[in-house]
Amino acid sequence: MALRSTIYKIDLHVSDSDRNYYNSHSLTVAQHPSETAERMMVRLVLFAMHAQEDLTFTKGLSDVDEPDIWIKDLTGQIQLWLEVGQPDEKRILKAASRSEKVVICAYSGQASKVWWSGIKNKIARAKNLQVICLPQPITKILASWVERGMQLHVNIQEGEILVSSEKGQESFSIEIFSTIQ
Repeated sequence: MALRSTIYKIDLHVSDSDRNYYNSHSLTVAQHPSETAERMMVRLVLFAMHAQEDLTFTKGLSDVDEPDIWIKDLTGQIQLWLEVGQPDEKRILKAASRSEKVVICAYSGQASKVWWSGIKNKIARAKNLQVICLPQPITKILASWVERGMQLHVNIQEGEILVSSEKGQESFSIEIFSTIQ
Protein backbone atom coordinates (compact mmCIF):
# COMPACT_ATOMS: atom_id res chain seq x y z
CA MET A 1 0.00 0.00 0.00
CA ALA A 2 1.39 3.38 -1.02
CA LEU A 3 1.95 6.04 1.60
CA ARG A 4 -0.29 9.07 1.35
CA SER A 5 0.60 12.73 1.54
CA THR A 6 0.01 14.59 4.79
CA ILE A 7 -2.24 17.61 4.37
CA TYR A 8 -1.57 20.90 6.16
CA LYS A 9 -3.81 23.96 6.40
CA ILE A 10 -1.81 27.15 6.59
CA ASP A 11 -2.89 30.74 7.01
CA LEU A 12 0.02 32.64 5.53
CA HIS A 13 0.18 36.38 6.07
CA VAL A 14 2.73 38.17 3.88
CA SER A 15 3.94 41.70 4.41
CA ASP A 16 6.59 42.41 1.78
CA SER A 17 7.57 46.07 1.77
CA ASP A 18 10.32 45.38 -0.80
CA ARG A 19 7.68 44.49 -3.41
CA ASN A 20 4.81 46.48 -1.86
CA TYR A 21 2.80 43.27 -1.46
CA TYR A 22 0.52 42.76 1.54
CA ASN A 23 -1.92 39.86 1.53
CA SER A 24 -3.10 36.72 3.30
CA HIS A 25 -3.28 33.29 1.72
CA SER A 26 -5.27 30.30 2.97
CA LEU A 27 -3.20 27.38 1.74
CA THR A 28 -3.68 23.65 1.65
CA VAL A 29 -0.25 22.08 1.36
CA ALA A 30 0.39 18.40 0.72
CA GLN A 31 3.59 16.99 2.17
CA HIS A 32 4.77 14.11 -0.02
CA PRO A 33 5.68 10.99 2.02
CA SER A 34 9.33 11.42 1.03
CA GLU A 35 9.40 15.14 1.85
CA THR A 36 10.82 16.35 5.14
CA ALA A 37 9.18 19.00 7.32
CA GLU A 38 12.22 21.19 6.64
CA ARG A 39 11.72 21.04 2.87
CA MET A 40 8.01 21.79 3.22
CA MET A 41 8.75 24.87 5.32
CA VAL A 42 11.32 26.03 2.76
CA ARG A 43 8.56 25.73 0.13
CA LEU A 44 6.33 27.94 2.28
CA VAL A 45 9.03 30.57 2.73
CA LEU A 46 9.74 30.50 -1.01
CA PHE A 47 6.01 30.92 -1.66
CA ALA A 48 5.91 33.92 0.69
CA MET A 49 8.97 35.49 -0.95
CA HIS A 50 7.20 35.43 -4.34
CA ALA A 51 3.58 35.62 -3.21
CA GLN A 52 1.03 36.96 -5.64
CA GLU A 53 -2.50 36.04 -6.63
CA ASP A 54 -1.71 33.46 -9.34
CA LEU A 55 1.09 31.67 -7.48
CA THR A 56 0.21 28.01 -6.88
CA PHE A 57 1.74 24.86 -5.50
CA THR A 58 2.08 22.08 -8.06
CA LYS A 59 2.24 18.31 -7.71
CA GLY A 60 5.92 18.89 -6.87
CA LEU A 61 7.71 15.68 -5.96
CA SER A 62 4.84 13.67 -7.46
CA ASP A 63 5.47 15.03 -10.98
CA VAL A 64 9.02 15.33 -12.33
CA ASP A 65 7.94 17.77 -15.07
CA GLU A 66 6.68 20.41 -12.66
CA PRO A 67 8.43 22.69 -10.17
CA ASP A 68 7.32 23.00 -6.55
CA ILE A 69 5.52 26.29 -7.19
CA TRP A 70 4.65 28.20 -10.34
CA ILE A 71 2.69 30.89 -12.08
CA LYS A 72 1.18 30.12 -15.47
CA ASP A 73 -0.51 32.68 -17.69
CA LEU A 74 -3.85 32.11 -19.42
CA THR A 75 -2.14 30.48 -22.40
CA GLY A 76 -0.41 27.93 -20.18
CA GLN A 77 3.04 29.55 -20.51
CA ILE A 78 5.05 29.29 -17.29
CA GLN A 79 5.93 32.75 -16.06
CA LEU A 80 7.64 31.79 -12.81
CA TRP A 81 9.23 28.44 -11.89
CA LEU A 82 10.14 28.04 -8.21
CA GLU A 83 12.08 24.94 -7.19
CA VAL A 84 13.40 23.78 -3.81
CA GLY A 85 16.57 21.75 -3.50
CA GLN A 86 19.59 21.03 -5.66
CA PRO A 87 18.40 20.00 -9.13
CA ASP A 88 20.86 18.81 -11.76
CA GLU A 89 21.90 21.05 -14.65
CA LYS A 90 19.59 19.32 -17.17
CA ARG A 91 16.55 20.08 -15.04
CA ILE A 92 17.63 23.68 -14.48
CA LEU A 93 18.27 24.31 -18.18
CA LYS A 94 14.96 22.67 -19.09
CA ALA A 95 13.17 24.93 -16.58
CA ALA A 96 14.98 28.00 -17.94
CA SER A 97 13.88 27.14 -21.48
CA ARG A 98 10.24 26.62 -20.42
CA SER A 99 9.76 29.61 -18.11
CA GLU A 100 10.24 33.35 -18.15
CA LYS A 101 11.95 33.29 -14.73
CA VAL A 102 13.39 30.44 -12.63
CA VAL A 103 14.29 30.58 -8.95
CA ILE A 104 16.09 27.68 -7.28
CA CYS A 105 16.11 27.70 -3.47
CA ALA A 106 18.73 25.53 -1.79
CA TYR A 107 18.77 25.01 1.97
CA SER A 108 21.37 22.37 2.84
CA GLY A 109 24.13 24.56 4.24
CA GLN A 110 27.62 23.55 3.11
CA ALA A 111 26.20 20.86 0.81
CA SER A 112 24.39 23.61 -1.12
CA LYS A 113 27.64 25.53 -1.58
CA VAL A 114 29.37 22.40 -2.88
CA TRP A 115 26.44 21.73 -5.24
CA TRP A 116 26.52 25.31 -6.49
CA SER A 117 30.27 25.34 -7.11
CA GLY A 118 29.93 22.16 -9.15
CA ILE A 119 27.02 23.33 -11.26
CA LYS A 120 27.35 27.09 -11.77
CA ASN A 121 29.55 26.94 -14.90
CA LYS A 122 27.28 24.35 -16.51
CA ILE A 123 24.22 26.60 -16.27
CA ALA A 124 25.84 29.98 -16.97
CA ARG A 125 23.86 30.39 -20.20
CA ALA A 126 20.54 30.45 -18.30
CA LYS A 127 20.00 34.21 -18.12
CA ASN A 128 16.57 33.97 -16.46
CA LEU A 129 17.82 32.07 -13.41
CA GLN A 130 18.27 33.10 -9.79
CA VAL A 131 19.76 30.71 -7.23
CA ILE A 132 19.36 31.46 -3.53
CA CYS A 133 20.13 29.61 -0.30
CA LEU A 134 18.28 29.77 3.01
CA PRO A 135 20.42 29.35 6.14
CA GLN A 136 20.16 25.76 7.34
CA PRO A 137 20.03 26.54 11.09
CA ILE A 138 16.89 28.62 10.42
CA THR A 139 15.23 25.99 8.20
CA LYS A 140 15.76 23.39 10.93
CA ILE A 141 14.02 25.68 13.43
CA LEU A 142 11.15 26.33 11.01
CA ALA A 143 10.74 22.56 10.59
CA SER A 144 10.21 22.24 14.34
CA TRP A 145 7.19 24.54 14.06
CA VAL A 146 5.23 22.26 11.73
CA GLU A 147 1.66 21.52 12.78
CA ARG A 148 -1.35 20.33 10.79
CA GLY A 149 -2.90 23.79 11.15
CA MET A 150 -0.50 26.74 11.19
CA GLN A 151 -0.57 30.49 11.11
CA LEU A 152 2.60 31.98 9.68
CA HIS A 153 3.50 35.63 9.34
CA VAL A 154 6.26 36.51 6.91
CA ASN A 155 7.61 40.05 6.89
CA ILE A 156 10.13 41.05 4.25
CA GLN A 157 11.94 44.36 4.41
CA GLU A 158 15.22 45.40 2.79
CA GLY A 159 16.03 41.77 2.00
CA GLU A 160 15.61 40.65 5.62
CA ILE A 161 12.95 37.99 6.24
CA LEU A 162 11.14 37.56 9.54
CA VAL A 163 9.02 34.43 9.93
CA SER A 164 6.84 34.10 12.99
CA SER A 165 4.27 31.66 14.32
CA GLU A 166 2.78 30.78 17.67
CA LYS A 167 5.98 28.78 18.34
CA GLY A 168 8.43 31.63 17.85
CA GLN A 169 10.02 33.95 15.35
CA GLU A 170 13.18 33.85 13.30
CA SER A 171 14.85 36.55 11.25
CA PHE A 172 17.33 35.86 8.45
CA SER A 173 18.75 36.94 5.14
CA ILE A 174 19.03 34.72 2.12
CA GLU A 175 22.35 34.02 0.46
CA ILE A 176 22.27 34.81 -3.24
CA PHE A 177 24.39 32.46 -5.32
CA SER A 178 23.30 33.86 -8.69
CA THR A 179 21.09 36.69 -9.87
CA ILE A 180 19.24 37.19 -13.11
CA GLN A 181 21.39 39.21 -15.48
